[in-house]
Amino acid sequence: MARNNNKKVVPESKKALDVLKYEIAAELGLPVGKQLANANVEFATELGSIPSGSVKEDYWGHIASRDAGAVGGTITARLIKKAEEMMLSL
Repeated sequence: MARNNNKKVVPESKKALDVLKYEIAAELGLPVGKQLANANVEFATELGSIPSGSVKEDYWGHIASRDAGAVGGTITARLIKKAEEMMLSL
């Protein structure tokens, strides 16, 4: 039986992380996602990187591990960059 050991330090961050996840997926042209209010899916569909008809409910099963990893890596890079910017401004 699988156990989920990924406990968030700040549970309130879940919505913000979801928005970031779907925004990055849209930028990478991955056809996933539920329409979140702040996500940039609309921009990606206008550019044609995501066909508007292919945006589905929250489903990632057809996404390759490499692509899903790219989303996670980009999230990590952006969070580190933001933290570095905040530290420099102190």
